[in-house]
Amino acid sequence: MIRLEAVSFRYEEMKMLFDASFPKASITAVIGPSGGGKSTLLNLIAGFEQPLSGRVLIAGEDVTELPPDRRPVSMIFQDNNVFAHLDLRTNVALGISPGARLDRAQEKRVEQALAEVGLSALAHRKPGEVSGGERQRVAVARALVRDRPVLLLDEPFAALGPAQRRDMLDLLRAMQQARGLTVLMVTHQPEDAEYAASHTAYLENGRVAALRPTAELFAAADIPGLAAYLGDWRSKPL
Repeated sequence: MIRLEAVSFRYEEMKMLFDASFPKASITAVIGPSGGGKSTLLNLIAGFEQPLSGRVLIAGEDVTELPPDRRPVSMIFQDNNVFAHLDLRTNVALGISPGARLDRAQEKRVEQALAEVGLSALAHRKPGEVSGGERQRVAVARALVRDRPVLLLDEPFAALGPAQRRDMLDLLRAMQQARGLTVLMVTHQPEDAEYAASHTAYLENGRVAALRPTAELFAAADIPGLAAYLGDWRSKPL
């Protein structure tokens, strides 16, 4: 579904080169040291950054030159990007229309998305009146109404506690399975990758050093840098 063909990019003094294919209709976790290129990888796929060379393909289509709004991609960030002065329903509706002016069919999509993430009863509250986990659910619902086949997540649950993080991972897995989404999720929590992702990519120094089924990658002894990155972490449930 997602293919990066010799995609090069330079950030300050670091030269990055991504060449990898990410499996369709599954969740791939993206892990690695800070500054290794994880967010840049997502930004190149989404179109927020332009490569110096190479191609980005989604579902076989070359999208390298397309702007972000024309790519079949939604993205969720750590800070969730909700607007404090708007209620949750309007924040979700912005995923369809910048002015949140919707026809009846679009209104129904917003209602369904709010129900899917468990926010129907809170639809008319402001972000400051709900929890951090509920604000992240707003961001997920906004991605749902966009109805794009690729979902990118850049450490969206990093600020949440363990219980809330697991709830969000359960929601992500259910949403991915129900809609057949192709998901890439940047995380600094190996246990999140183990719990939710069928595959995991390890990035280091602007390269995809390994991309394997999650259990296989964490058990590997042939990936330079991985053991040092994981430290004393051992496979364990959330």
